[in-house]
Amino acid sequence: MSRDQPVKRTTIILDEDEREYIDSLIREGREPGIKPLISKMLDVYRSMTIYDWKYPGEYYCGISRVAFVNVELINIILQHIPEKEWRKVGQEAGEATRVSMAASLDLQTAERENWAEVFKRLRVQGFGDFYLRDKYIIVKTPFVNKAEVLVGFLEGLLDIQLDAKTSSPPLIFELVLDV
Repeated sequence: MSRDQPVKRTTIILDEDEREYIDSLIREGREPGIKPLISKMLDVYRSMTIYDWKYPGEYYCGISRVAFVNVELINIILQHIPEKEWRKVGQEAGEATRVSMAASLDLQTAERENWAEVFKRLRVQGFGDFYLRDKYIIVKTPFVNKAEVLVGFLEGLLDIQLDAKTSSPPLIFELVLDV
């Protein structure tokens, strides 16, 4: 915003418990102030494309219903899938995510020039931090720490073939060939 344009001011009236909660976040050092907190909230809203809330705990991102789940739930589900099926399950999940990103965000995930945006979406959605380094994909703080599941997921999402180089985080996958 240029200095010539006037700043639009907005007043928000908060309930007492809402203001106390915000003050506690600031007091505990978890947030630097109310304006940065609101800016962060708006950034999260935009980044996650939370445009269609149905009720608390459920929202839609384009064609996909998204729910917040914890890692333990995913790990319990994976314990009941035979290990030899993990890669296939990951591939199917990756393909579904590819279709969702294409339909909802017009993002063609198989095109390498879009991978930075794909990795950003995965980070925003809590999948972990993804980095492309030459012919390697590095995953720090993965949501799913089973390498075979994540290999399959990335193969289905990016339409590539990978070879897992590590089995515990940070996960390192070598790009074998484009499919």
